[in-house]
Amino acid sequence: MTDQQFVLEASGVVKRYAAHTALNGVSIQVPKQSIFGLLGPNGAGKTSLIRIINQITGPDEGSVMIDGERLKPKHIEDIGYLPEERGLYKKMKVGEQCVYLAQLKGMKKSEAKKELQEWFEKFEISEWWGKKVEELSKGMAQKVQFITTILHRPKILILDEPFSGFDPINTNLIKQEILKLRDEGATIMLSTHNMGSVEEICDDITLINKSQNILSGSMSQIKKDFSKKEYDITFKGNVVAFANSFWGGFELISREQIDKDVFTAKVRLMDHVKLNDFLNGVIPSVELQSVLPVVPTMNDIFIDAVGKDQGNNNVTEDQGASQTTEGGEDE
Repeated sequence: MTDQQFVLEASGVVKRYAAHTALNGVSIQVPKQSIFGLLGPNGAGKTSLIRIINQITGPDEGSVMIDGERLKPKHIEDIGYLPEERGLYKKMKVGEQCVYLAQLKGMKKSEAKKELQEWFEKFEISEWWGKKVEELSKGMAQKVQFITTILHRPKILILDEPFSGFDPINTNLIKQEILKLRDEGATIMLSTHNMGSVEEICDDITLINKSQNILSGSMSQIKKDFSKKEYDITFKGNVVAFANSFWGGFELISREQIDKDVFTAKVRLMDHVKLNDFLNGVIPSVELQSVLPVVPTMNDIFIDAVGKDQGNNNVTEDQGASQTTEGGEDE
């Protein structure tokens, strides 16, 4: 993307709770009209950053910018926030509460009711309009809160674990709505431990561990950076001839026979070896049927990046703490 526009930027954000440093110089840049994954283990600092963006708390150091302007109270109307901890009034009727919440976001009552009824039909929960919130299942309540979060069409949506508790069908429903919201102009920040969902819908990510950024960038570039030059190769012929065809240039990680004289092998090329050179070496010995690069999953990348960071001796004990603080247990 040329002339990159960032709708949300945080620079050098620090947040401390007594002896615990929840954020230690964290910076993010969220491109306009994108889905941005804010990732990290429990206690990494994600929730502290989200609370600062929502002006629930303030940073001790650093700054947050919305559309190039320093964060101000007026920006609340530009943000829709779905917290991980759900918070509907249990004794109120569902429809009545949704209209009330929409009015708090500046919508007229008649407009809110009309649009809410359309959303309730889309999510197949119309029959729950007149029932009390306490009668809703967890999944139903989550659908209701998702609707109330996006109804006023904020330019920035912050969704904290939006797929929690959903079955695969409803998870896919929410994913499709998130993609549609992005395509219609919204910018979405997604905080989740569901790496499969991150891989499916995120354009860019930042990974936080022990209160600090350890990885940021586009999904495509990060996958490329974490590639280990591994390939799944299917061939017909003698497996010994295959293994002997290119001595010193690759590591045979695994192999499996799938048919008579047909094998699959996972190989890792050494840094100095190009794929074409490797293939030219094995073609005289076996009949190649397919060569597919092994692309690391976001789950692999998450584990790899966090695992490497655990050995960072520059992180202090305070920064690595993940205990409950006055701000609550930080995600």
